[in-house]
Amino acid sequence: MQFPVRAITLDLDDTIWPVAPAIARAEKALGDWLDRHAPRTAARWPFEARRQLRQQVDRERPHLAHDMTAQRRWMLERMFEQAGDDVALAQPAYDAYFAARCEVEHYDDSLDALQRLAAKVPLAALSNGNACLRTIGLMPLFRFQLGAREHGAAKPDAGIFHAACARLDCPPSQVLHVGDDTRTDVLGAHRAGLRTCWINRPDASGASRRWPHTEIRPDLTFPTLAALADWLDAVHPQESLSA
Repeated sequence: MQFPVRAITLDLDDTIWPVAPAIARAEKALGDWLDRHAPRTAARWPFEARRQLRQQVDRERPHLAHDMTAQRRWMLERMFEQAGDDVALAQPAYDAYFAARCEVEHYDDSLDALQRLAAKVPLAALSNGNACLRTIGLMPLFRFQLGAREHGAAKPDAGIFHAACARLDCPPSQVLHVGDDTRTDVLGAHRAGLRTCWINRPDASGASRRWPHTEIRPDLTFPTLAALADWLDAVHPQESLSA
């Protein structure tokens, strides 16, 4: 399939890197920090209790669903308060968590593919998560990063896609959104008028997911970002489309 692509917006978690190892690393870093600096809170809130509190936050504070940073800080303040520790510890505890959250391990193809894509068209990060591209070191490849927290609403809300297109100065029909999530990325971007690319990476056994929706299909489906870069090179062979 061929169509004009003047810019690309990209999801981050499970598109450029697997998110589960980063979250596990962050939870361990938080647990280690609590053991050293707030042992009462550490004893009161082991990992499983923190996991249940996270689920409770989702139920009790749906207005924070788009803001993972606010969710985590509220959780930490509640943890310290209930354990009888100083709630001011919430900020350094969050800092320890977030530093590890940004220690991501990219998929093998990601870095080279991002460089190839960025040489062709402007890239923008569009994520419901709170990973920081500057901390991670990828910001030079992107025009900007727009998160659900900053925008005030999460994908699949059409507004966040339209805001990105406006900043890219491109009509939605000429922006390709790339992501792994069938609902928030593909359906959301499609309904906002963007072109869509579903990154369907095989699991450890080599199996790929089936497309679960009948009413809409992605414009493109690839197993890697490298395959997307190959497609862009083939369809738009000129050196750069971003001048």
